[in-house]
Amino acid sequence: MVPERLQPLVDETRPLADRFAAAGFRLYLVGGVVRDLLLGRLSERQDLDFTTNAPPDDIERLVRPWADAVWLQGKRFGTIGMKRAERAYEITTHRAEAYAADSRQPRVAFSDSVESDLSRRDFTVNAMALELTSDLRLIDPFGGAGDLAAARLRTPLSPEESFNDDPLRMLRAARFVAGYQLRPDNQLVEAVGRLHPRLEIVSAERIRDELDKLMVVDRPGEGLWFLTRTGLAEEFLPELPAMRLEQDPIHRHKDVLAHTIAVVDKTRPDRILRLAALFHDIGKPKTRSIGPGGVSFHHHEVVGARMTRDRMRALRYPSEDIDAVSRLVELHLRFHTYKMGWSDSALRRYVRDAGPLLDRLNELTRCDCTTRNQRRAEELARRMDALESDIAALREREELESIRPDLDGRRVMELLGVGPGPVVGQALAYLLELRLEEGPLPEEEAEERLRSWWAGRRP
Repeated sequence: MVPERLQPLVDETRPLADRFAAAGFRLYLVGGVVRDLLLGRLSERQDLDFTTNAPPDDIERLVRPWADAVWLQGKRFGTIGMKRAERAYEITTHRAEAYAADSRQPRVAFSDSVESDLSRRDFTVNAMALELTSDLRLIDPFGGAGDLAAARLRTPLSPEESFNDDPLRMLRAARFVAGYQLRPDNQLVEAVGRLHPRLEIVSAERIRDELDKLMVVDRPGEGLWFLTRTGLAEEFLPELPAMRLEQDPIHRHKDVLAHTIAVVDKTRPDRILRLAALFHDIGKPKTRSIGPGGVSFHHHEVVGARMTRDRMRALRYPSEDIDAVSRLVELHLRFHTYKMGWSDSALRRYVRDAGPLLDRLNELTRCDCTTRNQRRAEELARRMDALESDIAALREREELESIRPDLDGRRVMELLGVGPGPVVGQALAYLLELRLEEGPLPEEEAEERLRSWWAGRRP
């Protein structure tokens, strides 16, 4: 009897399983899909991963008549990808893979045993298979189902062997600690503490992608603590453990790292916003000073924005991600410079500078408050509410989303009798400043103000 929750997936994959069975091969649903099925987390459009004893050429032959599209980029590693309706599938020949001591590329060897294939997977909770070419036999040679029930994170083989096979698994452990609330066993933690320098052979792109996955789980905090306590962060994000310093050594306030992780956990799981929360105080260690008035971090947002750019470049983030995250870091204190109230001019500049990041910036500002002082927290919330209300009111009166000079470059050249050149740019900058200070002007007034500015510049 097929469990009711599995029936839709069994029905969907039955034609594929029948094709493999008719050809004398076995087909297994494997890895995270099985884990999520046991947890009741499988989504309708989640990609499906399979393993089989069929060689890659046979996989391709069997799936081509069935799939809507087939791709072969991973064939040399034993993987055939395909799409059927709205679902993506990958089928991989049983294999074992490991990194050479000095290589960034895995060497691949195929196997004819599903148990051998499962032994090379990262964690026991991912080392389970569901055979589809039989009566749904669960294959769990390493106790993954029990570890799921016990909320335990272990490796199928020894953690040393698993992490030497693919050192990225050490970073992946942080995501499973955070995303599935699993407790890493002591052997795993100790192995990461010894082997984290091995991460240097993994490409920056793979590390970046795994970090991104950690940042969008519901609450990444425990994963970030895992990275810090094991020393793994030192290999790719040394700025994180560097934040473990007290903000106020006199009053023993929480350290910057604890504050940063709390902010990350408070934000919604938006990747860019979460990265900005992770980096927002990265400049504090370099700007920390202690004087008669206590500890200060002057201009840490400026220093932090520069450090953010450097670190994200090292992790091979695309330029648009780097620009967005570093801009949020640079602006995250802007709200606090307007304690005495917000003029329309200040509102315009704030909206203009934030651009499409405005909502993220406001959320980062709200979440940056982790004080236990209820009065202070409520006061910040009231001020943020007032700011957003004032922006909404100003938006009703004028166009805030695309603030630009009231005249374009062509009209500037006509009025001033000049051709293209630096003067036009200076005139447009003057008109933009007027727009920010005074709001939109009637065309006639903007032209008159431009003529006056031009007359004042000419000898």
